[in-house]
Amino acid sequence: MTHYWLMKTEPNEFSYEDLARDGRACWDGVRNHLAQRHLKQMAVGDEALIYHSVGPKSIVGIARITRTAYPDPTAQAGSPWMAVDIEPLKPLPHAVTLAQIKQSPSLAELPLIRQSRLSVMPVSDEAFRELLMMGGLEAVAAPPRREETVT
Repeated sequence: MTHYWLMKTEPNEFSYEDLARDGRACWDGVRNHLAQRHLKQMAVGDEALIYHSVGPKSIVGIARITRTAYPDPTAQAGSPWMAVDIEPLKPLPHAVTLAQIKQSPSLAELPLIRQSRLSVMPVSDEAFRELLMMGGLEAVAAPPRREETVT
C-alpha cells in the first residue's frame, strides 16, 4: 500500500523548484529521531507533499520516494542518521498555505498542526487527497496502492 508523507524544506536552502530542476535529490540532513523513524518507514513509490517552511509556509508540490533509507552522506560515519532519495512528481497549481490547512476541521489531526517542528511526518490517505484538492488537483485519482508484505 502506498503511504503518504509530508517533508519540510526551507526554500532558500532547497525548494521544490530546485527538486524539479534537478530531477531527483537525496533528502538528507534530518536530525530528529522521530523524523528519522518516518524516513526509515518510507518505501519506493510512497509519495510526499513538499512543504516550504519559510516565507509563505505552504505545500507546493508532490514527490515520490525512489530509494529507501540509507546512511546520510552529510552525517559522520557510524551515526544513526539516514536519508532517502526523491523525485518530483508535480507542482501544485495553487500552494496550500498553513493558514488554509488550519482552517479545515478535517485536517486538525494532521501532524503538521500537532507537531509543527517535525520535518518528516506521515499523512493519512484522506488528508493527502484533501490537500491535493485544496492545491487544485481535483482531477487527480488516488495513486495505485502498493501491496504490503508481512514479515
